[in-house]
Amino acid sequence: MHDAATWVPNVWFGWNAMWVSSILLIVTYIAIMTEKLNRAIVALVGAGIMIQIGVLNQEEAIKGVDFNTIALLTGMMIIVAITRKCGVFQYVAVWAAKKSNASPWGLLLMLSIVTAVLSALLDNVTTVLLIVPVTLAVTRELEVPPYPYLFAEIFSSNIGGTATLIGDPPNILIGSLVDLSFNDFVVNLTPVVVVVMAFQAVATHLIWGRHMHAAPEKRARVMAMREADTITDWRLLKQSMTVIAIVIVAFVLARPLHMQPGSIAMFGAAILMLLDNLGHSAEHQTDNVVSTFSEVEWITIFFFVGLFMVVHGVEVAGVLKLAADQLLVWTGGDLAVTAYAILWASAILSAIIDNIPFVATMIPLIKAMAPTFGGPEGLLPLWWSLSLGACLGGNGTLIGASANLTVAGLAERNGVRFSFLTYTKLAFPLMLMSILISHIYIWLRYL
Repeated sequence: MHDAATWVPNVWFGWNAMWVSSILLIVTYIAIMTEKLNRAIVALVGAGIMIQIGVLNQEEAIKGVDFNTIALLTGMMIIVAITRKCGVFQYVAVWAAKKSNASPWGLLLMLSIVTAVLSALLDNVTTVLLIVPVTLAVTRELEVPPYPYLFAEIFSSNIGGTATLIGDPPNILIGSLVDLSFNDFVVNLTPVVVVVMAFQAVATHLIWGRHMHAAPEKRARVMAMREADTITDWRLLKQSMTVIAIVIVAFVLARPLHMQPGSIAMFGAAILMLLDNLGHSAEHQTDNVVSTFSEVEWITIFFFVGLFMVVHGVEVAGVLKLAADQLLVWTGGDLAVTAYAILWASAILSAIIDNIPFVATMIPLIKAMAPTFGGPEGLLPLWWSLSLGACLGGNGTLIGASANLTVAGLAERNGVRFSFLTYTKLAFPLMLMSILISHIYIWLRYL
């Protein structure tokens, strides 16, 4: 992640820094996977132990935190928190329902596409938080089972989020730590995402869509809904849409503008907060800002902070360099074999463990391979393999990605059963098919 040459670990009792940091990383991973403790607590405690035991000092630990990633996540969360107040996301869902003529299969397809597009422009957790409640309301009106819609939205959110820098946390990490731009992700990943999305739509139709029917009077009730009724604040709608459009254009032009995505997102968030509070009393502004900040997923933000430090400790101790060398021995230093190994390993492991800590660990490991493949430019196929594997692999089980757990939680609260086994039996084979498509794409385009 950062040049660690200036710091030499000074571990208690002269213990081996590689062993100590590796054990800490493994224990942190296991604690995250068991979900007995909140993952932010686990990551921060792990980071604290790394410092206290002497693998890192405070200054070196802070060097390990990528503040561009933190700023990008926080800024986009603030923008979405303000935007959702105007009702635009409910508008989109009702529009999608009416465009599909309220046919159950058409609605399934439209909501999947809307989820994928929004997940590419926002982040996938935010997207499902906005789309799922409306999906439950519309399926209730049509009297069709909500499970197929929610299943499809999980897949669509992770597939759509793969297409851009800001869509999925693993991409935010890769883009920030490897200095890949918004355009790099769109140009390199959108083509395969479109193909995977098309495959997913066909699969969803064959599994559920062709069997679903709704009574004509139920469809008529949905068609009678008015999109405009969902908008609660037209002024805020115009302001937020303008700011989001400018932020996305700035992401596209980030390189020529010499700006980092984190700065763009935070500045966009600041401008939208200013517009949202203009003309209000100081007391109202304070309440409004507190409300906005409370919408930010601070658990995710501090999870990243702690995780960056834990992974940096392992990097400083030399573990990741050793692991990279070993991986190159196994793959014979062959770029194609290494890319495929990263793609499939990322997919399967990301289905079992949270893909964020996995990607955070893999980035410095892949960076260490640069000399073998002719410098940083030679690593590009490996970065796209990591992104596709981690983002799409997250679809494999309910714990594979944050969006999955978010949908399952919302479903359970609304009486829709979402069992781990039922989901996995269908999701894992579909995920493997999306990785096979990605494998062919990487072979055709890069190798």
